[in-house]
Amino acid sequence: MTAKFDRFAALHEPRAPLILFNIWDAGSAKAVVAAGAQALATGSASVAGANGFGDGEAAPLDLVIDNAARIVASVDVPVTIDFEGGYALAPDEVATNVARLAATGAVGCNFEDQVVGGEGLHDCAFQSARIAAIRAATGAAFFINARTDIFLQSKADTHDEAKVDAAIARAHAYAKAGASGFFVPGLANLELLARVCWESPLPVNFMAFPGAPDAKAVADAGVARISHGPFPWRAAMTGLEDAARAAFNP
Repeated sequence: MTAKFDRFAALHEPRAPLILFNIWDAGSAKAVVAAGAQALATGSASVAGANGFGDGEAAPLDLVIDNAARIVASVDVPVTIDFEGGYALAPDEVATNVARLAATGAVGCNFEDQVVGGEGLHDCAFQSARIAAIRAATGAAFFINARTDIFLQSKADTHDEAKVDAAIARAHAYAKAGASGFFVPGLANLELLARVCWESPLPVNFMAFPGAPDAKAVADAGVARISHGPFPWRAAMTGLEDAARAAFNP
């Protein structure tokens, strides 16, 4: 487990980012590894959708844990799990849930600061306490990718230096609490992204999406990790639907 964690952590190199083409089950995990993946990450919306649920912790926790265990057992590369808001609110309850996840052999998780099922973001101090509880429960060899939804919850034309200031403040607080990485989905302005990368004490994760800057431009901004979120699953489902439509309408 420690060896996989060390390998995974070492892959986070600014300007030479780890590429994570997000998967949702053991079958998709095997396919992406066959394509050359060095590590794997799930997408919460993908896992939920593949099992008939909506995003936002609608998929049962036991299903998420069991699915993670099957994925980890199916491949030899490190696996990190999108664990949304930890499927609980209180720090001790979140820590208990993440400890269950770590017991599957997953090397890390995404942990977001949005209020799941509510509005806005958790107070920075409270979110930091939740991260600290996870770190205490999992030990050092677990990659906590602390996600802020500052940019995802706002329109791109409102992304400015003030929002970057707020994000960087969270990056420092989350690092002090024990986070391993900093995820800024929704931020696509390369100048602002470069500033986050420069001032964050943690390696920065960018989420690719249709119309976003390409991987080279993002890497040049200083990003250490590029993930693809729900878009691989959406593309697979579109391909499946198109193939079925062609079969039904030859």
